[in-house]
Amino acid sequence: MKVTILAVGSRGDVQPYVALGQGLAKIGHRVRLAAYLDYEPLVRRYGLDFAPLRVDLRQLLESGTLQAWLETGRNPLAFVTYLGRMAGDMLWGMLADCWDACLGSDGIVFSNLGFAGYHIAERLGVPCLSAVLQPMGRTRAFPSVTTPRVLPLGGLGNLLTHTIEEQLLWQTVREPVNRWRRETLGLRPLSWRGPFAAVYAQRVPYLFGYSPHVLAKPADWPSWYDVTGYWFLDRPPEWQPPADLVAFLQAGPAPVYVGMGSIRPRHPNAFLALAVEALRGAGRRGVLLSGYSGNGSGRLAEDMYVVQDVPHDWLFPQMAAVVHHGGAGTTAAALRAGVPSVTIPFFADQPFWARRSQDLGVALPPLPRKGLSVQRLAAAIHDATGDADLRAHAAALGERIRAEDGVATAAKLVDQHLRAQAVRLL
Repeated sequence: MKVTILAVGSRGDVQPYVALGQGLAKIGHRVRLAAYLDYEPLVRRYGLDFAPLRVDLRQLLESGTLQAWLETGRNPLAFVTYLGRMAGDMLWGMLADCWDACLGSDGIVFSNLGFAGYHIAERLGVPCLSAVLQPMGRTRAFPSVTTPRVLPLGGLGNLLTHTIEEQLLWQTVREPVNRWRRETLGLRPLSWRGPFAAVYAQRVPYLFGYSPHVLAKPADWPSWYDVTGYWFLDRPPEWQPPADLVAFLQAGPAPVYVGMGSIRPRHPNAFLALAVEALRGAGRRGVLLSGYSGNGSGRLAEDMYVVQDVPHDWLFPQMAAVVHHGGAGTTAAALRAGVPSVTIPFFADQPFWARRSQDLGVALPPLPRKGLSVQRLAAAIHDATGDADLRAHAAALGERIRAEDGVATAAKLVDQHLRAQAVRLL
C-alpha cells in the first residue's frame, strides 16, 4: 500500500513518525511522510518519500507575542483558542498542503495536528487511522492532557474534560475546515459538534505512541484503541559524536543536560546564564542545548558544554539527570535512558507528562517556569542527582521501556487496520 503519514509539528513530533514510517517500509509499504520543509533531510535520510508542508506553525511557538502570553500563566486550555486566532491563513495553507501530500494514497495515518487526514480519507474513499503521541481519547480514568491538575475530578469530571478539549479544538478550526471541505474536497460542512461522533461510530483506529508502562490503556477505551510503546528513532549508524564532546564527558563525573526542546525561552541568554549558575550551585557539570544563545556548539567553559543537535539515545544515558520541558519526545528519551528528570513545563501536553513522570517516581515535582530562580533550579538538580530512590525507579523503568519494540507493534497494527478498512470500503 502507498501510505501517507501527516506529521505536523516540531522535530520532537516528526521523529516518531519517521520511525513509524520506517517500520511500515520494513513490512512492505511505500511510505510518504509529510512534514515541514526543514525536516526533508531527516525524512529522506531514513529512506522515506517526502511531501512538503510549506506552512510552519512553529513560527507561532517561537513568536515573542506567544512567549509573553505564556508568561502570564494563563490556563493551558486557553492556549488552543489563542493558537487558532493566531493561525489565520496559516491553517488554510496547511490544509492545502496536506491535500496535495495525500493524493494517490491507499491509506492515511495522521497526527493530532495532521487532523486533515481524516477529512481527506473521506474524500478519497481510502482507510485512515490516527497515530498520536498523547492519550487524547475520552476516558474516565484521567483528565485530558491540557487540563490543569487542581483537585480530583472523578470519573465523570475526567470524561467531561476530554469533551471540552475536543470542542476547543473543533471550534477553533471549524470555520476554515468547513470552508476547505466545501471548496477543496467537495464535501458537506460538519455541524458545530464536529467530527468526533462520526470518528467513534466509524471505529477509526487510534494508536498511542507511548509505553503502557508509563500510562496503561484505560479500561473504558474501545478495542480499536491501542497503546503500542514508544516510536523511537535511533541515530543513523554512520553518526559519530564530536570528539571534543566525548572528551568532555570522559573528563569528569556525569553532567546534567538542560534543554527545552523546540521551546525558545523569551530571554534565551538570561535562561542560559540561570542554568549555568544553577548547575554550578548544585556542583554539577552541564551539557546545554544551544538554542538558548547564539553560541553554536562546543565548550562554553571548563565545566559547561553547549550542543546543537546530538541524538538523545546516545547522550541521555550518559547524563546524571535531564532538565527539560516535559514534551512528549524528550520525556520519552529521558525515560528510556533510565535517568531522573527535572521538568519545567510550558504549555499543551508538557504539564501532563511532567506530572506523570513525577507520579512514576522518576522525576521531581515540576518547576513552574514563572518565577524560576537559580536557587530553585539548583536545589532541584541537587535533589534529582542525589536521590537514590529516584535513580533506582528511573533505571528500572528505563529497562522496561528498552525491552519494548513500539515501532514494530505499531507498524503491524497500522497494516492490519488499514487492510481491514480497505476491505470494508470495497
